[in-house]
Amino acid sequence: MKKGYLSDYFVAVVAKRLSAVEADGLKSHQHEFNGIKEFKAMLGSDKKTYNATFLYLSDNENKNSSAHGNLTWYDARANHPTRSEYRLYYQSVSIFNEVSEQDMLLICKSSKNTLYAIIAESQSTIEKQLCWLFNIEDRRLNIAIDFHSYEKGTSTRLNIVGKYILEELGIDITDSLVEDNCLAGLLKAFPSGFPGTDVFSMYARKASGTTSSLGHPDTTVIQWMEYEEILFRTMEKHMIDTRLETGFNDADHFLAFSLSVHNRRKSRAGRAFENHLKQVLTDHAVEFSFNKKTELKSRPDFLFPGIKEYKDMTFPAHRLFMLAVKTTCKDRWRQILVEAQRISRKHLITLEPSISPDQTSEMQSKNVQLVIPTPIQPTYTQQQQPDLISLSDFISMVK
Repeated sequence: MKKGYLSDYFVAVVAKRLSAVEADGLKSHQHEFNGIKEFKAMLGSDKKTYNATFLYLSDNENKNSSAHGNLTWYDARANHPTRSEYRLYYQSVSIFNEVSEQDMLLICKSSKNTLYAIIAESQSTIEKQLCWLFNIEDRRLNIAIDFHSYEKGTSTRLNIVGKYILEELGIDITDSLVEDNCLAGLLKAFPSGFPGTDVFSMYARKASGTTSSLGHPDTTVIQWMEYEEILFRTMEKHMIDTRLETGFNDADHFLAFSLSVHNRRKSRAGRAFENHLKQVLTDHAVEFSFNKKTELKSRPDFLFPGIKEYKDMTFPAHRLFMLAVKTTCKDRWRQILVEAQRISRKHLITLEPSISPDQTSEMQSKNVQLVIPTPIQPTYTQQQQPDLISLSDFISMVK
């Protein structure tokens, strides 16, 4: 299975905490980062202007923003016989109005020789995810500047977690997912285009070579998700290429097609996760109801043992369980608090890595138990991991 490496996308990264002066400078559109030695190790000594992507990322999606521009690396004292003073100059970027002291600054050099200037809100989930992806030590970052370079083919091998974070940065990971040798089978099975998500998930499980999750539910559900993503992107690329060859009548026609591609990607991942979880629970002979109405408009994803027992007021409430399913949590995890009101302790399964300690602490205070598949648990801190349960643990509990 093709997975790709971090070095397929990035050559090096410099990470540091913003000082109060730097944060104020960004908000007032000061146009330079000082040329610390780590920048020089990444960018060299010669003056050069790079195409750049600027990103501000936080846990509040309404604050997140991006822009494109240039970053110029130069020696401000190039004409001085003995002294040098390197700086990284950028054009005015208004997206950094939200930055604060202690936010994390990343300057990343891509394999395409472009730069990313990323500021992540301090202690946010996205900051923790970026630290995990780039192997940045949070403790070191609080006292020093961190620098990492990535040699081709030897860096972090990207799994579903790494690819998720790259997509959060707006990076197209299609090339690392497409497997051309799968295309003939897909076109034979689905000559009219994508089938329903349940049918496609079933095809992915069979094609993956692992048709049962017995004994290994955590690793199997991740394997199924990763393989379905490969099959989906392979077929999607073929369909997009074919459509582009046909052409579009006008800009509106093109935009409508682009929007349909985006919406299909967004909705399919969540449905695929639900489909594979249904199969895992079926494999383990767990009784459940899916997406059944409880109170008002509430429809929890999974109820255990089922909706019949839930609506039977003589059935003990402590023997009822619910499992909410979200590929990523963001702030949307709070939506589950009003679901299945007979069940005080809510269980939530997600594929999101490195949710911040502040966020997981709030979940605990709201009586939400995170269910994290074991391959993803190492992205969480050692302090967080004892409070997580695996999919296998959850199955044992509800059985």
